[in-house]
Amino acid sequence: MERKNRRNRPEPHPHAKLAGEYLMVLLGSAFVAVAFNVFLLPNEVASGGVSGISTLLYGLFGWEPAFVQWAFNIPLFISGVVLLGKQFGAKTAVGTVFLPFVVYLTDSWEPWTLNPLLGALFGGIGVGLGLGIVFRGGASTGGTDLAAQIITKYTGFTLGTSVALIDGLIVLSAAIVFDIEKGLYALIGLYVTTKTIDLVQVGLGRSKLVYIITNRQEAVRDAVFEDIDRGVTKLTATGGYTESEKPIIMVVVHQTEFSRLKQVIKRVDPEAFVIVSDASEVLGEGFKRA
Repeated sequence: MERKNRRNRPEPHPHAKLAGEYLMVLLGSAFVAVAFNVFLLPNEVASGGVSGISTLLYGLFGWEPAFVQWAFNIPLFISGVVLLGKQFGAKTAVGTVFLPFVVYLTDSWEPWTLNPLLGALFGGIGVGLGLGIVFRGGASTGGTDLAAQIITKYTGFTLGTSVALIDGLIVLSAAIVFDIEKGLYALIGLYVTTKTIDLVQVGLGRSKLVYIITNRQEAVRDAVFEDIDRGVTKLTATGGYTESEKPIIMVVVHQTEFSRLKQVIKRVDPEAFVIVSDASEVLGEGFKRA
């Protein structure tokens, strides 16, 4: 998107960037493990994933959750490398091993609540926060995510369908092993986890994507440059009735800048046709780095 030149920010040193990513993997895995031990496990909330499987097996047989998670995560990671032919990388291997390790270290912690609804809600938030941080570090914690990718390759199912199938079976098992109410709490926890991951990945900030159709495109463009300090992109469109070509100005602004942009457009061309939509995430100069 064309814009006025800004001072370029220095790129982080590659080693510092890599160290930061590993730190995010470790920190995120620790969040997941703590949330599991203080919220989910004591309330028998099996909200999907290998942690949900370990909750079920703990309820049925009393098996140590950390050992169950290692028993699933490590073979799944190896299978993913062999069957999918991908280099999942050292960071995912670290998450695969470190998460159950923290589960083992914190298994003696007292539950923070024995209310299943609070456990599902705050457990879902904790797990989603942790996984979101791990994903921001460019890794994963392995587990059923890898199983879903294997299913996708050999069945033709979409990845979303495979994930939903696995998590759905775990939640259904929770309803059978424990009771229907615990299954419903597991659904709540799974939903909250998904939404929290999205929040961590996208962030709280929201931007506005604005399309401006105007007969004074040059004046509007210059006003956006000068008054808002945002770049613009000119798109070519054809009128459905007149069949004549007319450029569209596209500009992305932070939500806090949107009111000023409307005032600028109204001042320069009160007859402009403006379309506004939400942009959940914008990467690039003037916004977040990719």
